[in-house]
Amino acid sequence: MSTWSPAVATGVGSLPGTSPLEAARIVAGELPGFLHVVELPARGPGADMVGRTGGLLAAVSSGLGLETTPDGWRLAGHAGRQMRRASSFLGEDLDALEETAQGYTGPVKCQLVGPWTLAAAVELPGGERALRDEGATRELAEALGEAAREHVADIRRRVPRASDILVQFDEPALPAVLAGRIGTASGLSSYRAVDEQVAGRALTQLTAAVREAGALPGVHCCAAEVPFGLLTSSGAGFLSIDITLLDTRGDEGLGQAWEAGTGILAGSIPSAGSGRLSDTRASAPVRDLMNRLGLGDEAALSALAITPTCGLAGASPEWARTALAACRAVGRVLRHEDDGPVAEE
Repeated sequence: MSTWSPAVATGVGSLPGTSPLEAARIVAGELPGFLHVVELPARGPGADMVGRTGGLLAAVSSGLGLETTPDGWRLAGHAGRQMRRASSFLGEDLDALEETAQGYTGPVKCQLVGPWTLAAAVELPGGERALRDEGATRELAEALGEAAREHVADIRRRVPRASDILVQFDEPALPAVLAGRIGTASGLSSYRAVDEQVAGRALTQLTAAVREAGALPGVHCCAAEVPFGLLTSSGAGFLSIDITLLDTRGDEGLGQAWEAGTGILAGSIPSAGSGRLSDTRASAPVRDLMNRLGLGDEAALSALAITPTCGLAGASPEWARTALAACRAVGRVLRHEDDGPVAEE
């Protein structure tokens, strides 16, 4: 599997700021080989990843509309003002992508919240998380598949020459869901652990829907304990992970996925920071990981893309540019290109 050039740079999703066009120009300038739809949560509710996904869900099923609460989002049973706001934000972001991607022929990635992180984040009307209700979780997963298909079709219309569309399902809470570590509303207990087979069925449903739409599905999980076997068996074509959190316990699962051709979006540049990075320092996490796994051939490099460790919404504008430039520098190092350093320490 390779829908991108070897060790190309791309982003996880979010950026600082509130201007979609400015953010899209940064992506087009810093990540010219692998664009992604920007997320700008600083604009407020509806621009965050849960609100954005809620807006897409409400478009395919008004009964799954969300509304804000003091703690986040809640199922409202209708698509109200906040869902219209979320749809408007997404429309602005897609307009900016369309404007800055004229003639673009590479891959384009979009991001949606995955079913288990969504169920762990969204409240039911009674105050408990949707994770408590198997029926609600199943309904969210089914609607996500339809929302993803429509989102893919929209992006394809806007960037008709894109080589591929990738759909990244953000699942940072998945390890906690599987381990039974999501707390209840009272804070005195946790929801029961979700069986891996149950979690896998929902993810398999989603990846199948994305593939039917002619796109490549993947999962972003920026946790230390990534369930590699579950994700690859569920049909994920790529995995976006924070490699700086991994230890040798995950080597076998990651190595097997990588060798099997699963795309690896290796989060290796800090998502917040200051100062400057040398090429040597920026590339060290990826080089160390590849050496540890014994993966350094052309096939392994072809399945690899370089990203920040997570979204950049909390970074300064200066660091966001530094991080994206550093991702490109890592690729040059791995490809043994001598373009000179992006920056010195």
